[in-house]
Amino acid sequence: MIRVLIADDHPFLLAGVQAVLEAAGMTVVAAVGDGNAALAAVAAHDPAVVVLDVNMPGRDGISVLQALREADDWRPVILLTAQLDDPQLVAALRAGVNGIVGKQGGSRMLAEAIGIVVQGGQAIAPDLLARALDASGRGGRASLIAQLTPRELALARAAGSGQRNREIAELLEMTEGAVKVALHRLYDKLGVSNRTELALLVRDSES
Repeated sequence: MIRVLIADDHPFLLAGVQAVLEAAGMTVVAAVGDGNAALAAVAAHDPAVVVLDVNMPGRDGISVLQALREADDWRPVILLTAQLDDPQLVAALRAGVNGIVGKQGGSRMLAEAIGIVVQGGQAIAPDLLARALDASGRGGRASLIAQLTPRELALARAAGSGQRNREIAELLEMTEGAVKVALHRLYDKLGVSNRTELALLVRDSES
């Protein structure tokens, strides 16, 4: 079963989400009400997926996401939000968020998103990706994709589609270490900082 941690400062919503996820066969290892408690619960329970409300007391969801990434913790994180402004959206994508689910979409959409991200996919609506591209000023940078070598392009597409380093290594006949080094060189070349931003550029160049 998928082990999930939920953080939301609304007890009624927290209980509802927990009930739906458990009915879907997942295990909710912790349900907490603020960002600091979320970080402590991640350390204590080691969930497979972390679901964070964007707006919480103490640390908000994006701050928790950033703290996890700064600690080199790349487990899937989904943001649950009623509203996300452009700066928040760009910050979340730059921190490598794996999914964004609107509260108006209901708990079942969250369950679907968890299933996607735990398999290495991305659960972010195309309109949010397009909005982030415009807001971050990366639209023009997408043209850099056309200047990549065929091997670099294959690497960019594979990483942008959510494939893991091991899978990319098998696909391109490289070692995992070589994939990691090549990805960081690619990030520098394109002016991005993670796979989510890379996926934005790849999608924009091919749309």
